[in-house]
Amino acid sequence: MAYVDHAFSISDEEDIMMDSDASYTSHNRLPVKEIALAVSLLVFGIAAIASGVFISVNRIGGDTTHGIFFVILGVVLFIPGFYYTRIAYYAYKGYKGFSFSNIPPV
Repeated sequence: MAYVDHAFSISDEEDIMMDSDASYTSHNRLPVKEIALAVSLLVFGIAAIASGVFISVNRIGGDTTHGIFFVILGVVLFIPGFYYTRIAYYAYKGYKGFSFSNIPPV
């Protein structure tokens, strides 16, 4: 007996998995809290990277370890902040393939 995956079959019948009254519709609303979180992650990430470089170069606190910690913390904050801010910007501008539904809810 051959295995048949019905989830990806092409047929004229209505999919059993997708009900027409289900809540799978995506509302392209403006997610204010999610965008605010993304922008704040971006801003705090940039600030932490800049202050970490400043602390490392000027040896504030006696050594460069504190500065390296701030740079790592800034990178961890910057990456998701930049990613979701970019998605929000492209969705706002109407680029193909970008939607506010790509930003996960908070």
